[in-house]
Amino acid sequence: MYSLIIFDWDGTLIDSAERIVTCMQIAMREVGLPVRSDDEIRNIIGLGLPEAFAELYPSLGQPEMELIREYYAQHFVSSNIPPSQFFQGVPETLSFLHERDFTLAVATGKSRKGLNRVIKETSFGHLFSVSRCADETRSKPDPQMIFELLEETGTAKEEALMIGDTEFDMEMAERAGVDRVAVSYGVHKTDRLEKYQPVLIADQITDLRDWLLRQQR
Repeated sequence: MYSLIIFDWDGTLIDSAERIVTCMQIAMREVGLPVRSDDEIRNIIGLGLPEAFAELYPSLGQPEMELIREYYAQHFVSSNIPPSQFFQGVPETLSFLHERDFTLAVATGKSRKGLNRVIKETSFGHLFSVSRCADETRSKPDPQMIFELLEETGTAKEEALMIGDTEFDMEMAERAGVDRVAVSYGVHKTDRLEKYQPVLIADQITDLRDWLLRQQR
């Protein structure tokens, strides 16, 4: 029986891939770096920013790394791109799970400052009991985020479930010994997620709600 439900943020709860891609490409142009394609950028969504830019530019020096991270963060906060929205069914599903006494958590590649800002914008922050961000622990796919969430909530790994849209989420959960649910509507294709043997592949977030209810019967 699960008691702790750990959600990835971007691509799982929030439809933010287009915003991330656009802001990264703007930052790349401003720094004078070769602009990576939409698919190349979507592939690294979920990692912490240092790890993401290291994947995109393996030979990038530290000063350039800091500069592009700064430009990206500025554009993500202040751009005129419409704010990212929850995927369909997310608010209702989160409220439903919270009302049934599941402990809800977030494990994200965002910074703490970034997560706090977007959670405040959604007005759903009170539903999440705990969270971990990439700048305060090890980035996915290292399992440290999950280990810390398990310890903080006093939850056994058998009672936790990780929900995510990327290989990084699935690998992190697998290495932590935690069951995992893959969502098919995020940035990584289903065939990349299936190899981590998720207990469910959800085509919409409400599939998770219905599946959890069946587990409780």
